[in-house]
Amino acid sequence: MAVLDSLDRRLIDAYQRGLPLCERPFAVMAERVGASEAQVIERLQVLQQGEVLSRVGPVFDHARAGASLLAAVAVPEAERDEVAAAINRSPGVNHNYAREHDFNLWFVMVAADEIELEARLEALEEELGRPLLRLPMVEGYHIDLGFPIPWAELEAT
Repeated sequence: MAVLDSLDRRLIDAYQRGLPLCERPFAVMAERVGASEAQVIERLQVLQQGEVLSRVGPVFDHARAGASLLAAVAVPEAERDEVAAAINRSPGVNHNYAREHDFNLWFVMVAADEIELEARLEALEEELGRPLLRLPMVEGYHIDLGFPIPWAELEAT
């Protein structure tokens, strides 16, 4: 288990949402948490390398900022990791995960518009040599994945 110092905790508490959208977001973050820009960048890198954080960056509403689609592909288990790596290399993929289903790899792809999105999906289908199941969003739901962290309780365990 990773040992988090007070700067790590302040960063996690302050930036589960509300990442500054500006030219130097880490400098703004640093000012808010009482650190230097270099310290913030270094700590976030360490937290990602230690798999405490999976990603540092904004989340956009792609329905308003472009186009997005949930897609799935069926692959033999023996090829799953290789196909997942190919999907991860594709431009615009921001989620990719395995599921227990005939269609066992699911991912979200985004693009500036529907034409570019379809071109990306077609290119990926051609690269994989497999059809993609396209699952367009019918209705969107906002799920807030920011959580208050009870640091004191965690330290007591």
